[in-house]
Amino acid sequence: MAFNVLIVDDSSTMRAVIKRTINISGFKVGEFWEASDGIEALKILNENWVDLVLSDINMPNMNGMELISKMKADSMMKSIPVVMVTTESSEKRIKECMEIGAAGYIKKPFLPEDIKTALNKIMGEPEDGHSDNEEEFEGLDF
Repeated sequence: MAFNVLIVDDSSTMRAVIKRTINISGFKVGEFWEASDGIEALKILNENWVDLVLSDINMPNMNGMELISKMKADSMMKSIPVVMVTTESSEKRIKECMEIGAAGYIKKPFLPEDIKTALNKIMGEPEDGHSDNEEEFEGLDF
């Protein structure tokens, strides 16, 4: 199964790095969406089907923690997992993110296998990224 992923970071370079790293990792993505802060992210979430959000913590206008809080208060968005991808290394800050509803935490810099393992775990996919029933549908044309 491929997932629609929203990447939220105020650095366009970092959004590109995250996107490229996810592609290299082999994690299955349908569509990528990008936002430079929480305000843009909420607009995208209101207009598109998103399965997973990867967000930085420190951003202007609306930071990652405020984004999680807004999402958790919305009946349609509250079930979308949010993974924090940040240079923030304070254990207190990590704990705060998890307490307000973050599904996971990935510290920058990261490797493709770190991303794939974390995202597969959060999305309920097998570690190798292949579901058990994929083989039975191989070669079938729907």
